[in-house]
Amino acid sequence: MERNVKYNCLESLKNSNEPVIIYALTEESEAIAKACEDNGIKVTAFCDNEIRKTKDLFCGHKVIYTADLPKYFKKAKFVIAHHTLENCAEQLADLGFNECYSPLELLKDFKVEDHKYRTSQSYMRNKVATTVKLSELYFDDTKTYLKSIDVVITTKCSMNCESCANLMQYYVAQKNTDNEILKAVKLLSENVDHISEYRIIGGEPLMNKNWAEITKNIIDQDPNRSVYIYSNATICPKDEQLEMFHGKRLNFYLTDYDHLSRNMDKVVKALTKHGIGFYRKPAGNWVDCSTIKKNNRSVSRLRQVFKECCATALYTLLSGKLYTCPFIANAANLKAIPDNKADYVDLFSTNGDLKNKISKLVKMKNFFPACDFCDGRPHDPATALEYAGKGLIKAGKQIPNRGTLPFDKYN
Repeated sequence: MERNVKYNCLESLKNSNEPVIIYALTEESEAIAKACEDNGIKVTAFCDNEIRKTKDLFCGHKVIYTADLPKYFKKAKFVIAHHTLENCAEQLADLGFNECYSPLELLKDFKVEDHKYRTSQSYMRNKVATTVKLSELYFDDTKTYLKSIDVVITTKCSMNCESCANLMQYYVAQKNTDNEILKAVKLLSENVDHISEYRIIGGEPLMNKNWAEITKNIIDQDPNRSVYIYSNATICPKDEQLEMFHGKRLNFYLTDYDHLSRNMDKVVKALTKHGIGFYRKPAGNWVDCSTIKKNNRSVSRLRQVFKECCATALYTLLSGKLYTCPFIANAANLKAIPDNKADYVDLFSTNGDLKNKISKLVKMKNFFPACDFCDGRPHDPATALEYAGKGLIKAGKQIPNRGTLPFDKYN
């Protein structure tokens, strides 16, 4: 495989007469910036595909909207902080930039504990380890790997957002999905070469009273796993639950919905008390992408909506099936789209080579049949060529009286 991203970066970046730019405002990009500083590399700026992230400085540097880079620079060198290294390099090449580097050489000996971050140090330590591993796998053509897997343990939620990208607003009979979760996780893990992050999600995962036991059992399958709980901080975990994770690689990702995240301070206090890492992020705005309808797109339009999508590697495990994104997973689970075996891998099926089927799903670079039922989920809806939603919307707008939204159901 011919790669557009280079491995050796230290000498080239240190001695560069061209601007050095870090691509994408991921959590780990902060560590990459500090690694550059440690190695005498001067960072000129950051860039990101979401124009809303460009209004403030990041780590003391200007953030440039990626599409606007040619307005500022004729030449530049990039360190890619996003896990989709090749996709990012292809976008930069389209803009006229061909000097792209993996952060692997910067981070492989980076000492996380020597710096402070917006996140806790333990959270950043896991993020850096993930970035290093994914960069190593990028340079190995023989491997099938997932940056993350969203393990859905409930469709119950303590909030009722009308534009939830995971489609919780359509579930009339919300329920936990405990049955055979551990078996499905084990099967998936045995049939890929690596999964960097296991993300426990819902709904709100803490709505499942067995969340701690399920999470502990997932960790116990392999103590080296990095596991994250994605929570809206409406429910504070109990001391006896958090005690189960002392010394284990568990972190919380807390989305802050202001007054709706009514127990945020209690959750932060409890996690700090038990030494559990966390990252707290304001909800901000969402890309409107939760309408389920058939768009009747042509093949070329489907390829475009897939190319622009920011969720093509948000692999989701739901009811024993592996999907490439949460929209397809929940739309299929709701029967809001036709059942099409091209959209998923049934982990419990005995028909065919499971490892090969998973590899085909993970490495698919075209589009899925279910993509025609999605509005699209671009990084920046203002510049997307194939997008049918409303654009950026305020996160967390609630449906009155705990109502649900209607949809057409397929048999």
